[in-house]
Amino acid sequence: MSHRNAPLSETGRLRLARCVVEDGWPLRRAAERFQVAVSTAARWAGRYRELGEAGMADRSSRPHRSPNQTPTRTERRIIKVRVIRRWGPAQIGYLLGLHPSTVHRVLTRYGVARLRWLDRSTGRIIRRIETSAVGELVHVDVKKLGKIPAGGGWRMLGRAKGTRNAQADKSSGQRSKYAHPLRGHHFLHTAIDAHSRLAYSELLADERKETAAAFWARAQAWFTECGITVQKVLTDNGSCYRSHAFRDALGDIEHRRTRPYRPQTNGKVERFHRTLADEWAYARLYTSDAERCAEYPRWLHTYNHHRGHTALGGQPPASRVPNLSGQYS
Repeated sequence: MSHRNAPLSETGRLRLARCVVEDGWPLRRAAERFQVAVSTAARWAGRYRELGEAGMADRSSRPHRSPNQTPTRTERRIIKVRVIRRWGPAQIGYLLGLHPSTVHRVLTRYGVARLRWLDRSTGRIIRRIETSAVGELVHVDVKKLGKIPAGGGWRMLGRAKGTRNAQADKSSGQRSKYAHPLRGHHFLHTAIDAHSRLAYSELLADERKETAAAFWARAQAWFTECGITVQKVLTDNGSCYRSHAFRDALGDIEHRRTRPYRPQTNGKVERFHRTLADEWAYARLYTSDAERCAEYPRWLHTYNHHRGHTALGGQPPASRVPNLSGQYS
């Protein structure tokens, strides 16, 4: 959109029209003065005579008639299939014999919600949790992460080599240097502020109630050190979060739980776990579990203070926390 006072904006058109209609300028002189074609000057002068100042506004470019528009009956079939089956434009188009772009235009014209906005099981629009200040809500969850055996896992050695050596060990009764028995898991406990996405996370040995309660005590102390007063905590319905130990650790903080089988409600921490899997846990080939664990604090600092977040307009989480130390370190 052009500037309001630029030539041939609404103000410029009005000036041109008044010069012709009220001041009696010839069309050619007005066109030369405003650097437009004579036909353009005539059009705006004619609209001014007919409608006055209201005629200077832009009109819709939509045609009065659209003889090739999709019939209403077909549009209703498209909407019906979308509502009942929750299919995308391509699948609906194949079923009804229409081009996917035609289906997409119909869905857009009727304002049908995108599939990614819907809950797959119920078809209802997902209402996203939005907070207006830091500390208003903190998401807490646990992610189970397999340990890396010494020398690297199958991502480094390859599935075929690991399977071949495992079979050889089984037949000979000996353990190969490439045979990797179950090494156990880390339990990644995370607390993330809903407004800023600032995260506190630890690699712990289990997800028992005592561990979860002790983790929250350290997380709350860390948030307090960052100048964040936590008001509410959102968790799933895991046994550690339903325990008296975790309730006592929360104290006066309000505890909210997600509905059963609805991990989307705790989506911010779920998305954080996906991000750390892509950018830390499986971002490169580690030769040992200790190497990957040592890298985690550095990655977490980068996430909080330097990595741009798409939900924050490309700014890091620390940018939403006033006077947070370490933002530029």
